[in-house]
Amino acid sequence: MKSSKNDIIDSTIFKVKPSGATQKDYFLINLPQIGYVDFFDFELEKKGRSKVSISFALTGTGQALSIPNAPFGGFWCEKGVNSDTVEDFILDLQIELKRMGVNYLKLTQAPKSYEPLSDLINNLLFKLGFQQTSVLSHHFFSGGKKIGKSLKEEEPKIRKKLKTSQLTVSHGNIESFEFLKHIKQWNSLKGYEVNLDEAQLINQVSEYPERYFLIKLESFDKPVGFALAVKLTSDSIYYFLSALDSTTSVKNGGDFLLHELFVLAREQKVDFIDLGSSETKSRVNHSLMFFKSRFANDISNKITWEKHL
Repeated sequence: MKSSKNDIIDSTIFKVKPSGATQKDYFLINLPQIGYVDFFDFELEKKGRSKVSISFALTGTGQALSIPNAPFGGFWCEKGVNSDTVEDFILDLQIELKRMGVNYLKLTQAPKSYEPLSDLINNLLFKLGFQQTSVLSHHFFSGGKKIGKSLKEEEPKIRKKLKTSQLTVSHGNIESFEFLKHIKQWNSLKGYEVNLDEAQLINQVSEYPERYFLIKLESFDKPVGFALAVKLTSDSIYYFLSALDSTTSVKNGGDFLLHELFVLAREQKVDFIDLGSSETKSRVNHSLMFFKSRFANDISNKITWEKHL
């Protein structure tokens, strides 16, 4: 199997190269995919700059996945790229994947906060015969200045509630993974199942410790709530794993965790906060969606597409 290929197409170059050869801002692309035969970046370059790109892990049995065990993969575009350029790239991508022995591909396109052209990309994928197999809505709070303004308005009220409840909330880098036991236990008590590859998470934290943060809610030095946040990109914070101890009488625990997330976002000077989805493939958790909507000013879909070549 060839690991690189250059085809001149309208003064652009279609390239295939091993993932990680060029460091990406979405750091999960830079990590190796254990259990897969190959992991490639497919790019359309012009004058040495990537105009459109996507990364696929190949199974060796004819499947290409973008990106396995990640919140999303999908296409990334440079600002100002035209729709015909994106469509041509998708067409050429399918030809190249088929040449490489791929007969099935699957991708989850990032919401528009991460990739502004996601709505256009989803439209093109539909027009080109891709099948939509999953739609998950993510809540966002967008705007760096708005994050600061929101904190300024809410901080006095939150601090007063914390003092009244005799609680403390803090955040920092991950030094121990003991919190995962608590999260599993607390979610189990509520009937929730945590599908998490601990080995993969530990590997990712060890490779990029500066990207991961643990938010902790305590009552007299006893943990009663945890949340995990990660900078998937340099301008974002993603909130993707949390739990509260239901055996305690803590009130407003979710509010305290999310407020600390906003404090973290302000410190990290990000442009937006991704509160994640509030649903499974088949069911919406309306109460959780309502809760997140109180802390959000935008919502965007994350769509999974599949196609047999």
